[in-house]
Amino acid sequence: MEQAAPTFWTKKDLIGIRELSRGEIELILDTAPQFLAVSKRISRIKRVPLLQGRLVVNWFHEPSTRTRTSFELAAKRLSADTLSMTASSSSHVKGETLHDTLANIEAMHADIIVLRHSCAGAPHMLAADHSSHIINAGDGRHEHPTQALLDAFTMRLALRENSANKDATLDGVNVALIGDVEHSRVARSNIFALTKLGAKVTVCGPVALLPAQVEKLGVRATTSLKEALCDADFIYALRIQRERQGKGLFPSLREYVKLFRIDRDSLRFAPDHALVLHPGPINRDLELSTEIADGSRSLVLQQVTNGVAIRMAVMHLLANSQSRQL
Repeated sequence: MEQAAPTFWTKKDLIGIRELSRGEIELILDTAPQFLAVSKRISRIKRVPLLQGRLVVNWFHEPSTRTRTSFELAAKRLSADTLSMTASSSSHVKGETLHDTLANIEAMHADIIVLRHSCAGAPHMLAADHSSHIINAGDGRHEHPTQALLDAFTMRLALRENSANKDATLDGVNVALIGDVEHSRVARSNIFALTKLGAKVTVCGPVALLPAQVEKLGVRATTSLKEALCDADFIYALRIQRERQGKGLFPSLREYVKLFRIDRDSLRFAPDHALVLHPGPINRDLELSTEIADGSRSLVLQQVTNGVAIRMAVMHLLANSQSRQL
């Protein structure tokens, strides 16, 4: 029997989706709507005092605009103080370890550390030895948990609005992940989240960009875009990293467009109700055509809006629910 979603958040950190239960994922998704309402206020201040007096540090060792600004805005809307750091501006360039840098940050009474790092496992390593709340904003090719959470939230919200069922879940929903699954932390976290929420996931792309034995993660794999889209309720176009093309891991960009791009022609393989997502930033007219990205079937901008709400929910749960019922 499926356990009900917990009413308490008990984990100190958010490191990955793989460590979460379905109930914990649903607790985050169920907390987010109140913060989405805050962001959509028209005549009132878009801020609540839930993290007033707390310090949130955005510590990014990889370039990022979308994720970093989303976390920063989320913290400000919770009334937190914020501090942004990059690898080039920290003592890391002088040889200081991550542990020492974080110890110095914590000596300034930081509460939440949002960490993006190129090394898989960096957030795990720091979370084990430090008292501040660590949020993984992407670690190497490992995971990107808040991206998967905002994606699942966006899909569930669209499903509820389109079906007029305010309690609709992702159980039995078909999701197609298209593109570079092998190198994508977004794909990995989405697979963990969506399968735990009961969705049926199909991954599709050039054979060299599909992980070996990916079916062991509970998904179906195919190199046929038509097969992947034929029953899809949601189509998720993964961002193509152009440097992969130079390594010969998939055909030419022209060939990729012909075989795997989501555009008006390929969408004819999908049901009429299928909606399209993308983690951003989009390589326009490569993995996703401009016509579709900007069209009525696109949820891309809703993902951006929902990302702030999800990150507000995560920070609130980590900082405020250790000792009280929500």
